[in-house]
Amino acid sequence: MAPSSPPRTLEGKVAIVTGGSRGIGASIAYDLASRGAKVMITYSSDRSKTSTDDLVSRIKSELQGSATDLQCDLKDPGAPEQIVSATLKAFGPHIDILVNNAAVINDKKIADIKPEDFDEIFYTNVRAPLFMLQAVLPHLRAPGRIINLSSIGARAAYPGTGLYSASKAALEGFTRNWAAELGKDGTTVNAVCPGPVQTEMLDKVDKAIVAPQLEATLVEKRAGTVEEIAEIVAFLAEGRSSWVSGQCISASGGHVVY
Repeated sequence: MAPSSPPRTLEGKVAIVTGGSRGIGASIAYDLASRGAKVMITYSSDRSKTSTDDLVSRIKSELQGSATDLQCDLKDPGAPEQIVSATLKAFGPHIDILVNNAAVINDKKIADIKPEDFDEIFYTNVRAPLFMLQAVLPHLRAPGRIINLSSIGARAAYPGTGLYSASKAALEGFTRNWAAELGKDGTTVNAVCPGPVQTEMLDKVDKAIVAPQLEATLVEKRAGTVEEIAEIVAFLAEGRSSWVSGQCISASGGHVVY
């Protein structure tokens, strides 16, 4: 995924990347490992096992890095403690970086939304990041780095994305408040807000929703790449970002939303 080897600025750090089997999450996990971090990668379904195993193998063989994975459903209330316990068992007594990447999306319009749709999206996109952070905090080595994956959808309106957009807006609210609460020891909390990025998830979204997003970009009129998002996450995970906190950083090719 990385065209060249970046400096090993995260040597000795331990990171958790939820939903790291494919797409943006996989690129983030690989990039953090390429910078020296030991990475726990979570995935949710048997369908993701092969791609996750391949990612862990690539990190170990191509980077001579340390990575492991855990299958769990983040809608399970016990999942955050399970993930943290497995991370500590694999990599030692501290965690330095939490990347809340796992998310689900649907494109149902108002009349078609069912209670179970609401529960699935808000449990995965909002509840899970909160309780992942809560589980990590007793083991977070200061100054820690918390990075949430939001979306320009948190601040833009496209028919059929109301639930997803609302969940990401809630995550951005968490981001700002967590930054205020956790910053005394130098811990930073930020969100990265991608525009359309070429992933399996994007392929599932109604093209009528994606097309205006691409048209609104100011740079090259294209979808972003997973590597471009991973680079921003890496910056936020490193010490050089120590004066950046409580921010929701758009990475959308210049797609301006308010």
